[in-house]
Amino acid sequence: MELGRCQPTETWDFVLVSDLQKANPNRAYRRQRFLAELEKTGFTIKEAEDKRKLFCGIRAHSRLFSQYMELLKDTSCSLSGTLPVGPVPTTTTRIRIVNFILRNKEVDGEKFDDLKKDHVFETKFPLHEREEFLQNNWARWRDIFYRQPINKIRNYFGEKVALYFAWLGWYTVMLVPAAVAGLLVFLSGFSLFHASQISKEICEANETIMCPLQDHQRKYWRLSETCTFAKLTHLFDNEGTVFFAFFMALWATVFLELWKRERAQTASGWNLYGWDEDQEELAMELINNPAYQLRKHQHSYLHSSVILLFSLVMICLLIGMAHVLVLYRVMATFLFSHSALPFLEQQLTTAVVVTGALVHYMIIVVMTKVNRKVALKLCDFEKPRTFSERESNFMVKFFIFQFFTHFSSLIYTAFFLGRINGHPGNQVRIGGQWRLEECHPSGCMMDLFMQMAVIMGLKQTLSNCVEYLSPWLTYRIQKLREWPQGRSLPDPSLEEWLKNYSLNEVNVFSLFDEFMEMMIQYGFTTIFVAAFPLAPLLAFFSNLIEIRLDAIKMVRLQRRLVPRKANDIGTWLQVLEAIGLLAVIANGMVIAFTSEFIPRLMYKYHYGPCNRGSNVTDDCLTGYVNHSLSIFHTKDYKDQVPSQGTESVTECRYRDYRNKVDYSYSSEFWFLLASRLVFVILFEHVALCGKLIAAWFVPDVPQSVKNKALEEKFENLREKLRLSSRVTDV
Repeated sequence: MELGRCQPTETWDFVLVSDLQKANPNRAYRRQRFLAELEKTGFTIKEAEDKRKLFCGIRAHSRLFSQYMELLKDTSCSLSGTLPVGPVPTTTTRIRIVNFILRNKEVDGEKFDDLKKDHVFETKFPLHEREEFLQNNWARWRDIFYRQPINKIRNYFGEKVALYFAWLGWYTVMLVPAAVAGLLVFLSGFSLFHASQISKEICEANETIMCPLQDHQRKYWRLSETCTFAKLTHLFDNEGTVFFAFFMALWATVFLELWKRERAQTASGWNLYGWDEDQEELAMELINNPAYQLRKHQHSYLHSSVILLFSLVMICLLIGMAHVLVLYRVMATFLFSHSALPFLEQQLTTAVVVTGALVHYMIIVVMTKVNRKVALKLCDFEKPRTFSERESNFMVKFFIFQFFTHFSSLIYTAFFLGRINGHPGNQVRIGGQWRLEECHPSGCMMDLFMQMAVIMGLKQTLSNCVEYLSPWLTYRIQKLREWPQGRSLPDPSLEEWLKNYSLNEVNVFSLFDEFMEMMIQYGFTTIFVAAFPLAPLLAFFSNLIEIRLDAIKMVRLQRRLVPRKANDIGTWLQVLEAIGLLAVIANGMVIAFTSEFIPRLMYKYHYGPCNRGSNVTDDCLTGYVNHSLSIFHTKDYKDQVPSQGTESVTECRYRDYRNKVDYSYSSEFWFLLASRLVFVILFEHVALCGKLIAAWFVPDVPQSVKNKALEEKFENLREKLRLSSRVTDV
């Protein structure tokens, strides 16, 4: 095969790498056949060898790009200016088209991915350019508070990457009011740290004997022992929590509506507002293969049923992982209660909750890898028509699996923990032996708060550290291996290829992973935010780091991503809208069933000293703690009899609303249950109406963008009318 003779200063669109240590005559022949077909298509190729690696630089002929511009110049649904202007396309356009041809070129029934699996080729990648502006003004930690150069990012990495950073920057800016509101709710709790009537009653309840919470400690305890935690709980479980949850429901809608406007303005500025992805993909298929046969849309009810069945099985498995966590907490209670460390025995519940959150984080790390493989297998079975369709289908499946992985345990903690345990003397047990875990002595809201804090803190901190340190260390090691001190090469092209080869490898899902990480964070920031009002603040600081971390990775530590054209963030927008709806439902249920808001409200205006408009000088919540505790007669213990103080204690208290005779649910329980359900319905309807009003009030597309599109259509029609008039005259 005759290779093109090229000067060292010439640029290359892509580099293909082969590992000669794994070469054999058959693989060498298939490699040469593939390269020969590329030459016939219109590529110039240069080969260079270094350390048993064969590097093949390829550059496409301008004829390929002329075809691309010719095919798309008459796109009826695109605004004028959509196409690369001038005879020479942009670098991102060149890379995108060349990558498409490399991925879809078929030689003897084999595509590049098939050759890669059989070690004919090791990898392929586009080359980084000397982009000093992005290196010096974007991919640096010192620029953390500066505006991002979105247009520069677009010119170098393509529209899809630019839209990711535009969205992430917009999300970070919009987190400011949410973070301030959450901080104010938290600080308002501080202002009442010592003034809460409920905290005062708990701290003074030295004579209130509580029933044992665990089998293995089996001892009574005084309610006043939870004084500190009662005060801490008031920091996030106070009257401001309801207003904050409602505010976050409106915030999520306003954020999305304003992003739609920002996206429309950005796409319009790039002349991509009406861009058609299907038409572009078809054009590149025809450039790659003029005999290409159109693949039409298809749907199989059998395939859909199988995918739905396997997805449901996978979801059940992920929910089962939450039950594994429940078993861990039951076992941890037993182990910690017999620990030699006094702290673990004294703070048993806190230790179990914190370590349970750590185990949950480990489950998340492991199941993320499993979820990815399962989602990919389901997508392969579905046989999508195009790569974009495959990416969208994979995105939906993977996100659903990740959602249940991250939130199943939190759902159990918020709505089931401590509510299905029975009552003292008749506890629900696993296998008839292990007693289910109770809520924290200060309430179930503390369990949810601690679990959210640990998981979100770990996920943001450890994920960012691993995300940066892993590629940094890999790059340093690879650089030392490929570039020992003092080494230089006579061929500048080979030297450039080796430098790019030593960077961390990327794949088609590299940007997808960044989006997924942000979607999960957005879920933590909105779903269950009523239990953790500091979530937006943590997300804000994490995003400031995430933006520069991703920039440094893409510019300095990773090979260049293949640019992809886009005019929005795709299916991720529907994911964000779905999370917003789930957040309304979840926060309404957290306030109603997990927090003490409804019981406090009912006591304040129905059972307490201020009921029926009574004019009293005492606090309206006076006596609430005693009202919220049920009485159990110690003589009625049937299973695990407490081992301490059984002689002097005839009654103990526990958190529930039950009769003290037969321990059935009291009238207060049913009244509160009805009140909780009414609140959930009212909260969700009011919040959803607020979201609809906000969505109507803020138009998705600015009028300037609509007018620009209208003017373009008008000018195009007038030009066609003028041309048709000339033809008629002739």
